[in-house]
Amino acid sequence: MQAARLLEKGYSQAEVARRVGAHRQSVGQWAAELRAKGRAGLKQAGRAGRKPRLSPPELKKIEQGLKQGPEVLGYGTSLWTSARVAHLIDRECGVQYHPGHVWRILRQLGWSCQRPTGLSITHNVSTDYGSQFNVGESG
Repeated sequence: MQAARLLEKGYSQAEVARRVGAHRQSVGQWAAELRAKGRAGLKQAGRAGRKPRLSPPELKKIEQGLKQGPEVLGYGTSLWTSARVAHLIDRECGVQYHPGHVWRILRQLGWSCQRPTGLSITHNVSTDYGSQFNVGESG
């Protein structure tokens, strides 16, 4: 509503964008809504961006799967890689994510990527496509 107040006071859209930290095009849309429908029109704005591909219950299923470990999926080690997490998401929810993007889901769940320590020289993770990270809860 700060943007609406500034627009109503006569500030330019560019100045409003600078002051509220928004893109000028967004402020232009807000200004048009404000002119057409008043402040009530601004309150009706829906969410910005694409809807999430995973629902909250699906995110819970993924977190439970992470806690059970990758061995449940048939992997021979307890090392979660991005490819393994993508496999878990696909298996549990039927949603395919590129291994390079699963970190977003992990971060949303409060988990972080951690470099593995103490891997044996004979451990070969090159057979598993994806980043080679341990996945652990943040905190």
